[in-house]
Amino acid sequence: MISRTLLQFCLMLLFSSKISCLDCNRIYVLQTRMNRESLEHLEKMGGNFPFQCLNEKTVFQPRDILKIRLSQQENAKEAMLQILQELFHIFNNNLTQAAWNETSIKEFQNGLHQQIENLETCLSAEMEKEISYPGNENLLLTSLRLKRYFQTINDFLKEKQYSQCAWEIIRAEISRCFLMLNILTKRLQN
Repeated sequence: MISRTLLQFCLMLLFSSKISCLDCNRIYVLQTRMNRESLEHLEKMGGNFPFQCLNEKTVFQPRDILKIRLSQQENAKEAMLQILQELFHIFNNNLTQAAWNETSIKEFQNGLHQQIENLETCLSAEMEKEISYPGNENLLLTSLRLKRYFQTINDFLKEKQYSQCAWEIIRAEISRCFLMLNILTKRLQN
């Protein structure tokens, strides 16, 4: 009985490692699906935008997130990873006043976590294979822009004391991040 269970476990590990390699080779397909699912969970978690929040003033420059221009696949993966990590951080803090569907929140958080793990796995696998991409100023500039953009979001939430309207505005803003993620994901197709 134990040997059969051990055999099944070993086979599962073997197949899961093969699957993870396939995922890296087809990261475009996986990320496209996961971006769509995450966006669906984001939309489901809160429903329609509340009318009482329409008069709230925001300080976001939506174009900032859409200005990212990266040419190499590696750089696109790095930017995607940074965006996903920032989103994960934001949506794991002070959600108490966000009157959202708990199941959708958990599914959204789990989806972000899975995307982060997939990208980290693929990036580390590329590093192990010694695939190197030249460092580039665009990646550094992009990283700084992303940090500034997400810091603005965090500051906004703190300033509004994590109110329900603040979270609703952030939820709408984060949908723009998924537009950027989709653009970056298309660069992985080649």
